[in-house]
Amino acid sequence: MQEIPRLAGWVSLTVTYCFARTLVQNSHTGIHMSNTIDSSASLSNSLLATIMADESFRPSEPSSLSDIGLPVSLIESLILKRLSNVGISSGRQLANDLCLPFTVLEDLFQTLRARQYLVHNGSAPLNDYNYSLTESGRDRATLMTQACSYGGPAPVPLMDYVLSAEAQTIRAESPKRTQLRDAFGDITINEELFESLGPAINSGAGLFLYGEPGNGKSTIAQRITQCFGHEIWVPHAIYEDGMIIKLFDSAYHHRAQDDSDSYLSASSFDRRWVKIQRPTVVVGGEMTMDSLEIRHDPVSNVSEASLQMKSNCGCLLIDDFGRQRIEPQELLNRWIVPLESRIDFLQLASGKKIQVPFEQLIIFSTNLEPSQLVDEAFMRRIPYKIEIGDPSHREFHLLFQIYCEKVKCYYDEAVVEYLIQEHYVKTNRRLRRCHPRDLLGQIRNYCVYNDLPLEIRNEYFDRVVGSYFTEVIDPNAPRTLARGIS
Repeated sequence: MQEIPRLAGWVSLTVTYCFARTLVQNSHTGIHMSNTIDSSASLSNSLLATIMADESFRPSEPSSLSDIGLPVSLIESLILKRLSNVGISSGRQLANDLCLPFTVLEDLFQTLRARQYLVHNGSAPLNDYNYSLTESGRDRATLMTQACSYGGPAPVPLMDYVLSAEAQTIRAESPKRTQLRDAFGDITINEELFESLGPAINSGAGLFLYGEPGNGKSTIAQRITQCFGHEIWVPHAIYEDGMIIKLFDSAYHHRAQDDSDSYLSASSFDRRWVKIQRPTVVVGGEMTMDSLEIRHDPVSNVSEASLQMKSNCGCLLIDDFGRQRIEPQELLNRWIVPLESRIDFLQLASGKKIQVPFEQLIIFSTNLEPSQLVDEAFMRRIPYKIEIGDPSHREFHLLFQIYCEKVKCYYDEAVVEYLIQEHYVKTNRRLRRCHPRDLLGQIRNYCVYNDLPLEIRNEYFDRVVGSYFTEVIDPNAPRTLARGIS
């Protein structure tokens, strides 16, 4: 395979992105390009690694209908459905609602007007018109809504999304010690654990975080994404084989602060894409096998992306692993091939199988020993297993100091030491990283209720410890009747 020359000095990926898409599409259709490529299955990975290495992905604004990459009939249906919802709208506002350039849609508005689906309702600023639906346009919009009720921003072709995920993969990042220090700056973590986490995060491979509950496994897992710099671009929705798949999810995707790119003109990028912080998707005991597939609503005829797709180019945290509604082995069998190949196969409602990137750092957080949950074959694919142990005596004091600052309470080392000696050492109770936060929370509630100044005192700890730490009653143990009750 002849080496593909690196293109340098881009402001955007317009030329390279289109070139890469053409090559990959040609490889999928079996077209051979002389002295350049063959049709091997690994083409797209190697090609994108060569072309897009060390470059930032930025979706450029389409300049024609063909650049949009969607059937014209789909764009027409989005226009008609949008007008059906709002009644009257200017052409520029319609283009803005669909996140497409007005200059590209201008001729399409005239075509729909010539077909008597749209009618002018007066002039609008900037050489534009207000539009509304005709009777036949309303009928057409009703039929299109019944076929598919999606009326949001125009989707992007699946191939564009595949290329974007591969270009923005988290594996291209190599966070160093400084990035880790910054990400974990406001939480305590001992140096030994820090040294274990560093190489694991840097590898971009999956990892197990295991240990006793309450020691911050979930907190650590959520901070890991912050080690990987740079925002990424994700589309609002994806189009493939006549189906629309919603991808952008505000529950997991948080817009970047410079999403508007004020230093550039608003039309300098494809607004069908959203610039977000690298996502951290957290799922716990509520996860089912259905959430790992593309979910289709037969009423609206709109699909929802799987959790893996929503977490691409970020982290997917399986919290409290082993306590889901599905058996651990069933989940692991579902992912054993994607973890190896970094490719996942999903099925559309039409029955078509699609291939999408599996480009995220998967973190399993569990209170159980990993060997109790998975077999050797799967353990090999999750190369890092890190135990999160109990905090040290010194770290426990430091945690109290941090949380006292957060709640604006004076930190008294002697009072915390009293707590440790009386309620941990004497009772043989183990320290947990969540205890300082929780006990201070109970003291604050007690002080607010009794209209007392917030402070830590020995008697306050004596009171809240009794309600915070509970003993499980043995049903077989003999019971003592309360006085006065026979």
